Amino acid sequence: MRLSKSYYENANFSGDLNDFYYVRAYATQGVVCLMSAAVYYNLTTFRPEAIDVAVPPKAKLSTQPENLKINLHYFSGERLSLGVKTIRQNKNPFKIYDIEKTVVDIVSNRNKVGIEETKEILVNYLARQEKNLNNLYRYAEKLSCLKILKTYLEVLV
Repeated sequence: MRLSKSYYENANFSGDLNDFYYVRAYATQGVVCLMSAAVYYNLTTFRPEAIDVAVPPKAKLSTQPENLKINLHYFSGERLSLGVKTIRQNKNPFKIYDIEKTVVDIVSNRNKVGIEETKEILVNYLARQEKNLNNLYRYAEKLSCLKILKTYLEVLV
């Protein structure tokens, strides 16, 4: 089944489905971000109704998906390129920000995301054994929200 000019879906596929696979078909430069990435890393119990996707400025969806809602967030420079990793599941790749970049983006966009969700994500991140606070601070410094992050961490710890 044709999704866009370059991407097709196997209508007979019987494996695990993940909506993140579709991001690459509709937003070729898209990176899963914000609350969608937080859900992927099990940092929140909130389930967004749309997939949050970071794209370069002026980017548009190639075609609008019928059964999938995508929220575009326009990032540029280091905010777009920093912390991107590619996940391959069942030979289907998708790009997503790593966990520390996701936390920094959530803190940076706390007014859009919501204060309660931001707190839940930070608390869950700090409870993880595999957290990397050095990366967290490095990303926050590069993205100009280190002061805000430190304030949140002082209150939570």
